[in-house]
Amino acid sequence: MIERHLSLPALRFGLRGGRFGLMMGVALLLGFVVLGLSPLFVDIAPPAQMDLLARLAGPSDTHPLGTDHLGRDVLSRLIHAVPVSLGAAFATMLAILAIALPWGVIAAVAGGRVDMVMMRLADIIMAFPTLVLALAIIGFMGASLQASIIGIAAAWWPSNARMVRALVLSASQRDFVRAAYLSGASRLRVIVRHILPQVLPPLAVIISLETASVLLALSALSFLGIGAQPPTPEWGAMLNQARPFFSQAPHMLLVPGLAVTAAVLALNLIGEGLRDLLDTREPYEW
Repeated sequence: MIERHLSLPALRFGLRGGRFGLMMGVALLLGFVVLGLSPLFVDIAPPAQMDLLARLAGPSDTHPLGTDHLGRDVLSRLIHAVPVSLGAAFATMLAILAIALPWGVIAAVAGGRVDMVMMRLADIIMAFPTLVLALAIIGFMGASLQASIIGIAAAWWPSNARMVRALVLSASQRDFVRAAYLSGASRLRVIVRHILPQVLPPLAVIISLETASVLLALSALSFLGIGAQPPTPEWGAMLNQARPFFSQAPHMLLVPGLAVTAAVLALNLIGEGLRDLLDTREPYEW
C-alpha cells in the first residue's frame, strides 16, 4: 500500500511531463506547417531569385535573415525548404512503414518457416551498414532527393519490421487474442480487431522517434551533395552551400542548422510525450 501511494505522485508528474513535452512538440511541428504554408497567403520572394549586389548580406529590413552567396533570400529558402525537408522525411517514413508493418505482421502471425525466411531476409539487409547501402542505391540511381528517399527506406525498414514482429508476438500472447481464435474468428479479423489496436500505439512512438532520425539522415546526404540538388531549397543542401562562407556569413549556416535542430526536437518531444502517456495505460485500454 505504501509503495502504491508513493508511486502515484511520480505517475502524475510523468503524465504532466509527457503532456507538456507532447504539447511543445506539436506546437513546434504546427509552427513548421504554418511556415511551410505561408507562401500561399503571404507574398514571399521566390527561393531562386538572386540579387548579386546583396550577396552574403547580413540580416536587414529587406532580407530579415540575410542572403546567401548568390544573393538569394535565406528566409525565403528556409520557408520553401519546409515542405521539401519535412515532406521527404515523412515520405521516407511512410515508405518504411508500408514495408515494415505488413512484413512484421505476416512473419509474426505465420510463424514457422515463413517467419524464419522473412526474418533472415531482413537480417541480410540489416547486415549492410545503413549509410553504405543507401549510398549504393543512390549511386545506382543518381544523386537526387528521390534517390535518397528510396535509399534510406530500403536500408531502414528491416529494423522496423523486427520491432513490428516483436510487438505482434507480444500482443498475440494476450488471453483475449487466444479467446478470439478459440471462438472461431478468422486470422484477418483477429489481426485487425485485436492485434493491431495493441501494436499501433507503441508503433506511433517509434514512428515519431524514427522520423527524427530519418530527417537527420536525409539532411546528412544532402549536406554531402548526394541528396537534394541545387537549386532545390533543402536544409541539408543549404548547410552544404553555406560551409565555405561560414566566416563571412555565419547566418547562412546557423539558420538551416537551427531549423533541422528544431524539427528533430519537435519529433522527439512528440515521441517522448506519446511514450510517457501510453506507458501508463493497461493493455485493455488501448
